[in-house]
Parts: sequence; C-alpha cells; structure tokens
Amino acid sequence: MNQHNIIIENISLGYKDSTNTVEIFPPFSLTADSSQFIALVGRNGVGKSTLLRTITGLQKIFSGKIYIDGKSTENLSRKQYADLMSFVSTETVRVLHLKVFDLVALGRYTYTNVFGNLSLSDEKIILDSLKMVGMSDFIWRNVSELSDGERQRVMIARALVQDTPIMILDEPTAFLDIPNKYEIILLLRNLAREKAKTIIFSTHDLNIALQLADKIWLMANKKMHDGTPAQLIQTNAFNQMLDGTMLKMENGEIKFQ
Repeated sequence: MNQHNIIIENISLGYKDSTNTVEIFPPFSLTADSSQFIALVGRNGVGKSTLLRTITGLQKIFSGKIYIDGKSTENLSRKQYADLMSFVSTETVRVLHLKVFDLVALGRYTYTNVFGNLSLSDEKIILDSLKMVGMSDFIWRNVSELSDGERQRVMIARALVQDTPIMILDEPTAFLDIPNKYEIILLLRNLAREKAKTIIFSTHDLNIALQLADKIWLMANKKMHDGTPAQLIQTNAFNQMLDGTMLKMENGEIKFQ
C-alpha cells in the first residue's frame, strides 16, 4: 500500500445518532499520491466536507477503510495524524488578543519541546510561511481584526508550518476575490510539485479545478467520479453534477441548455 499516500477503500459517508443510521453517500474507493494536486467538487450538501473530515480523522469512518502512508487510520493517534497531515477548515477562528504570529506558531507544536518553546528555525519557518501567503505585514495584528480573506491566508500559513506530507483544505478560497483565489491555488499547486506534497482541496470554483488540478474527485448523483479534468469532461461526468439545472457542459465550458 506504500505507493499511495492515501488509500480510501470502499468507504461510505453518513452519520449515526442514538436512533438513526443514515448513509448520505454510497461506497467508493480513491487513491492519492505525493505531488498530486486534487480538487474535490460537488454541489452543496453532497458530502464534501464530511469526506475531508473523515480523511483527517475528525469524523469517524461510517463504513470502509482509509490508509494513510500505508497505515490504517483506525490505528493512528492524534500525534501521528498531526505528523502526516494538516487541515484547513471553513470554520472561522475568532480568538480575542491572539496575534497572527502566535496563531501560525501553533502549527509547529509537534516540533517544539515540552515547554512549547520555538527555536530560531521554527520562527524562520513561521515568517517564511506568512510571506508565502502574503501576510508578512500582519504578523503582530490581532486575528480578530482580520478580514475573512486575511484570516483564511493565516490559516493556510498555519497548515504550511506544520510541514506535513499531506495537506487537506476545505474551501481554502471561499472568502477571496478572483486574483487572490488564483494566487493561493497556484501557491498550493506549486507546493505539491516542489515539496512532493499530496494536496486535496474542496472548491465550488469549477474553472479553477479544471485549469489547475491534476485530478478531480467529483461527487455527483450518489457516485464518485475520479480522473483528470480532461477525462471527466470526456466521460460527461460534470453534466451529472449539473443534472436538474438549466446548465450543461460542452467541451469544458458551462452553457445554458
């Protein structure tokens, strides 16, 4: 199993409570490799965030198996998860009096000593990461004073300093304008290539996924479609996502029917 960073084996998505067991997406299998930049797309409510949270161990597997770096996630501790993958969620971080530098520094916790002291090397990594996401001028700003877009960049910097082989991002460009969206996605794609990271991100921006992703995981009509953008266009997979709307895709372009 070591040829893939991630193996998703016959998992389904759903939830269980005291009275019900509800499957929201039927079983599917996927793989992800180092240096791959993968976009997860699908309509609202289809289960994209549930899938990402399941991969990261923040949500229990409903059924099936997931292997990270050849190890079953059932046997991974939180420390092992933190060493293997970083996660940027859509949840807004609002903490009074927490500086940008200090929030990003939390991503280095697996590397610090028992007292949480940062080395000069740690500090350089933090500053370099903030520079990469264009937030060098905000180092000592309170996180609570940032815009949604600025806060999102800081959370990406926090994931970068964790320096994991796998990065998972849930809607990383949700609060950014068009130029900043492309800037962040190109940064992440370059990281995948230059640092041999596996980077998986969910997005509603189909153009970004088609133009920049190596591979797309498309959730549509209770089926997972997995392939390059060209392959999914050729197999008409995107029209399954557009089913029931006034839109269709032809030759990689969305048009009115």
